[in-house]
Amino acid sequence: MNKKAFTLVELLVVISIIAILLAILMPALGAARSQGKAIVCKSNIRQLVLANTGYATENNGFYVPAASDMWISAGFLRGGYHRWHGVRKNGYEPFEPSKGLLVSYLADGKVKECPKRVKFVDDQTNYEKGCGGYGYNMTYIGSRIWSDSYTKYAYETTARDSKIGQPAQTLMFADCAISNYEQDLIEYSFAEPPFTVYKGQPITSFYMSPTIHFRHRDKANIGWVDGHISAKAMAKSDRENNWRVLSSEMNLGWFDPLDNSLFDLK
Repeated sequence: MNKKAFTLVELLVVISIIAILLAILMPALGAARSQGKAIVCKSNIRQLVLANTGYATENNGFYVPAASDMWISAGFLRGGYHRWHGVRKNGYEPFEPSKGLLVSYLADGKVKECPKRVKFVDDQTNYEKGCGGYGYNMTYIGSRIWSDSYTKYAYETTARDSKIGQPAQTLMFADCAISNYEQDLIEYSFAEPPFTVYKGQPITSFYMSPTIHFRHRDKANIGWVDGHISAKAMAKSDRENNWRVLSSEMNLGWFDPLDNSLFDLK
């Protein structure tokens, strides 16, 4: 009695069909995974916005300081041990998130890391390690340096919730990073606006080093003061940062419009 079996041609046809199906499905699966990570990231940023809102509610309307001890005196930058996301004993240790001012307002008592798992490198000072890959609008919300320059008072005092004119159009937190000379990505805890500000006026003669990181399929998640989260695409830019790195090649930049209007309090 003859046994039925697949011929070599039939096996090759089946294998070819499977290969074609995989080629079609793999990009879709990759996109689905990326979308899932972006959704989790949005949830993390929303928790940060809600935590800061809760902090303001219990502190007479004032938001959490971004870096309360980082001020300039006699031409030197002072402090560097206190951040919105944690504290440290010296400049060579990572920040301890369990001692941050937002801990009691966050789920699990800590800043969650972006699920994108960016390959951040450690530099000799650990820079802003511990912020989870998220940056805070220090210039306008987490300090008063927009109006009082870089004084001790300016870093210790923050914006008040009642002073934000358009909460739905004012950035509070965002996906952030910064790139160094070696073109490595380093954690950075501040979402810098395009222009530095002096006594209330943006200085438009030069751009800051961009820190918004468009890591989710070329988009960055932005948390606005009113609590909603959105994804923004990067505006076209070919500018180098302070380390002579072409920022766009590192997915660093800003979204449109290329000005401070979505950072400031107006």
